[in-house]
Amino acid sequence: MDMQKLYLLVPLAPLFGAIIAGLFCRVIPRWVAHTVTIAGVATSFIASLIIFQDVQAGNTFNGTVYTWLTSGEYTFEVGFLIDSLTTTMMLVVTFVSLMVHIYTIGYMQEDPGYNRFFSYISLFTFSMLMLVMANNFMQLFFGWEAVGLVSYLLIGFWYTRPTAIFANMKAFLVNRVGDFGFLLGIGLILAYFGSLDYATVFAKAPELATATIDLFGEGSAVSLMTATCICLFIGAMGKSAQVPLHVWLPDSMEGPTPISALIHAATMVTAGIFMVARMSPLFELSTTALSFVIVIGAITALFMGFLGIIQNDIKRVVAYSTLSQLGYMTVALGASAYSVAIFHLMTHAFFKALLFLAAGSVIIGMHHDQDIRNMGGLRKYMPITWITSLIGSLALIGTPFLSGFYSKDSIIEAVKFSDIPGSGFAYFAVMAGVFVTAFYSFRMYFLVFHGEERFGKAEDAHHHEHHGDHDDEEASHDHHHGLAPGQKPHETPWVVTLPLVLLAIPSVVIGYLTMGPLVAGDYFKGVIHIDNVAHPALATFLSHFHGAAAMGLHAFSTPPFYLALAGVLLSWFFYMKRPDIPAAIQRRFSGLYTLLENKYYFDKINDFVFAGGARVLGKALWRGGDVAVIDGVIVNGSAKVVRWISSITRLFQTGYVYHYAFTMIIGVFVLMTLWINRA
Repeated sequence: MDMQKLYLLVPLAPLFGAIIAGLFCRVIPRWVAHTVTIAGVATSFIASLIIFQDVQAGNTFNGTVYTWLTSGEYTFEVGFLIDSLTTTMMLVVTFVSLMVHIYTIGYMQEDPGYNRFFSYISLFTFSMLMLVMANNFMQLFFGWEAVGLVSYLLIGFWYTRPTAIFANMKAFLVNRVGDFGFLLGIGLILAYFGSLDYATVFAKAPELATATIDLFGEGSAVSLMTATCICLFIGAMGKSAQVPLHVWLPDSMEGPTPISALIHAATMVTAGIFMVARMSPLFELSTTALSFVIVIGAITALFMGFLGIIQNDIKRVVAYSTLSQLGYMTVALGASAYSVAIFHLMTHAFFKALLFLAAGSVIIGMHHDQDIRNMGGLRKYMPITWITSLIGSLALIGTPFLSGFYSKDSIIEAVKFSDIPGSGFAYFAVMAGVFVTAFYSFRMYFLVFHGEERFGKAEDAHHHEHHGDHDDEEASHDHHHGLAPGQKPHETPWVVTLPLVLLAIPSVVIGYLTMGPLVAGDYFKGVIHIDNVAHPALATFLSHFHGAAAMGLHAFSTPPFYLALAGVLLSWFFYMKRPDIPAAIQRRFSGLYTLLENKYYFDKINDFVFAGGARVLGKALWRGGDVAVIDGVIVNGSAKVVRWISSITRLFQTGYVYHYAFTMIIGVFVLMTLWINRA
């Protein structure tokens, strides 16, 4: 088969499934909707595997598929860039998406919007594939906006719920802020590089490395590279949920659980990380931009982890964990360890999708109660969910030899050797983050799967109504949340547990198998560019690397291992042995708890600055512009003039013939007088 046709098949197969399930959602039976979309994504995954092997054999591709628009000297094209970075992302996106599609059959089986949901997730997969396969900024931006649009549809999937509508609007608006920066960055590239094609831009970048632009008029020169890279990274801050544009991601848990796994674990949130890695030839030319990236990442990694400690909704714990891990990836980008960031992106996609889907399995077993305070002892009722959750949690906290360990420790080591301004703070943040991650992950694990059984109590169901986020009010309006008194949880059907098992396998082995080629080898050679003289952190780390097995064994004598162990032991002691201690700490440090409960007041600040500011500006424009100028002067003013003229004219319109005759005589008299005077 011609490889170029295969490249086209990868994004178009899910798109075909999405169109069939979407356009005919009201007429086709459920089995058609899930069969056609799963077949599309499975085709895409198999095609990605073949393309991956082709790229490993040394065959890369960079070419135009379709010219969309020619305007003067600029051409806007749809094109593909197929190399090792693209194929890695294609495999991650299609595999996780396939698992989510299968899982959805079980999770959404009672939902009236079943066909519509399958259409959306396939459309999301298409959008993400167009983004990662792009060879130019225009197509990148198309994919970027398309995943934003579909995520809006998915977060607000249960559109009868006010909380879901609020959450999807919040996600959409926050991403608009990031996208504004992203668009400015693309605009700077078009203006100064004269092209939107990656290869052309990257080739021209070194000669523009010292170029400056007057950002705020005369005498305010800043580096073109710094301005461009920071603008592009602001786009990544929106998509990849970095402080302060992170506020949409926890609220987006209002969408169905399969979507939490797809959007917030493996695909949409990693688009920003992928984009910065793809732009490595530009970012390497600006130490200032890298410093900005590493500091933002470090703040996110540490402070979002703290919020995971106090969450009681099972999905929100995993959501804050995602924010924290995205911070780790961003720190790696800032340290110029782009390959390590992509490595962590890949390993994280597997174990975080696993944790989200396992959380969904628990929610089904608990009859849609999401409050971890109403659980406990689920291990014996849900053995497959229990063991896969444990594997996911161990991978997340960086247990030696599991996938998360290799990528996370590589980030910590790379940051240790970095000399980018801000790397000292970043090193502290990622080290402290290890302890925090272990603590909140195992707090959730112990409260859900071990200890006393706290479910099936009438007061718990009432208690949940106030605290949990109802994941499944669904259009069927099933208002029963939680188990009835005396009812026991149950293991979920195979369509739910099979994806858990299939995601648990790479969560264990993928780090060990790919650490060598991806980070230490030349897998990304010619794709990711690092100036080893200016930014030697990764090269220094790799000089100490002696293989995946040696790294795993050495881990038992390193600080991250003991920090993670301390986090696990402390959470076990606090929540299994002495639950009175955390309660006492909460009372003693109530101010700090309130700060965390209010998520550092970011929502309030955004309300005041952005929403409040926008409202004040809107009111001023409405009163000054709309009411005073447009309505008052232009519309009503012209009406007043017409009214005044007509009121005078009305005096002569009496309806009497002799009045009109008299007026005509006067008129003739005036005209004759004027004529005589002129003569």
